[in-house]
Amino acid sequence: MNPSSSGWIKKLLKEVETNNAFFKFTEDVFYHELRSSGFIYGSSLDIINKVLPKADLTEEELSKVNLCLAMRYIHSNSSSTLTFTDSVNNFYTSIQNNKTSILKDLLGKKKADDLLESIIHKRIQIDPNILTKNFNYFIINALLFIDVLSYKKYLEQNEITLNYLENLEACITCIALDVLKSKEIKHPYDQSLIKLFAVSLRYQKSFNLDYQKAIKHINTPLEKLYILDLACMATWSDHMVDAKEQLFLKKLGQDLTLNLAIPQHAIKVINHFFIINKNRLALLSSKNSVQTFYNNSSKMVIKLITRNSKRLYQELLDSKELVVLLGQSTIRDLNKDEQKKVQEQLLDIFKSIPSLAIFLLPGGALLLPLVVKFIPKLLPSAFDENRIND
Repeated sequence: MNPSSSGWIKKLLKEVETNNAFFKFTEDVFYHELRSSGFIYGSSLDIINKVLPKADLTEEELSKVNLCLAMRYIHSNSSSTLTFTDSVNNFYTSIQNNKTSILKDLLGKKKADDLLESIIHKRIQIDPNILTKNFNYFIINALLFIDVLSYKKYLEQNEITLNYLENLEACITCIALDVLKSKEIKHPYDQSLIKLFAVSLRYQKSFNLDYQKAIKHINTPLEKLYILDLACMATWSDHMVDAKEQLFLKKLGQDLTLNLAIPQHAIKVINHFFIINKNRLALLSSKNSVQTFYNNSSKMVIKLITRNSKRLYQELLDSKELVVLLGQSTIRDLNKDEQKKVQEQLLDIFKSIPSLAIFLLPGGALLLPLVVKFIPKLLPSAFDENRIND
């Protein structure tokens, strides 16, 4: 089976269908197996439960396989009467209708295995020359489990509402922010990342969800375990979990009504995974992973804007209000309403420029403040009146 060539999903499903034990896992065991593979942490280093030999598959190919298997598990434990491929294709079509994906160009194809392969490829495989391993690890692939949670909700309700996606994103952002703020010693780049999170919400109209409200929106066992593990990942941004962070994680577990031993176990699991695999994970090769994330993201944004500057400039010419706001951003901080306008209008423009589609992916919105920062410096005279040269 080669996840980089056509027909891999059909072959994967055929090979795994004989493994009845996999589909009979309890949700708790299923999640722990998925976490052990590295999928929850955004770095798939093995196939879930080793249902198939991983052979020489790349990390991206392993992520494809694990995403497909995770959704197949969810489908097998649902009451859906549709085939797995049709069911998942319908789910992603529904996601597109809620304006939460970049799959519009794929959804005109016939609903079949080739469509699902294209969708999964779009969800995971991003040009490695554009997207650094660190960003891929820290943001994009670590959020893939949101697809699995949303698919489960879709099968239960026969629809996926924008409200669910809004709340899930806001909860993740809110708790990640609280984790970063709980650090005893904050690096300058921790502060920068906190600001990036705070202004990068895509579905929420404003950052109006506090910790207590976020907790109330996290209801299912899988959501609770996932939020806890993302919080553990945030504590690992400087490769250590200090006493204050441990207290935060303990309180988070209690507020989520989890067994007292679960947060402690989650910390041990993430320590074990990252330490054992430190030579295989690009993120852990730097002294401070948040600093690496921020620096590499800045370089990537500059490269993307530079490569697409002519087309981006032409698109901006038709967005006079956006041009004014981007220019104003060089001399003052935009208010929340202005930030939202800039974000929405930029996303509309990015839809027409394939190379900038990264900003439409889950997590891609975290880079938008960097885009706003660099566009006035890299595009021509439309911004001259307000530009402040360094």
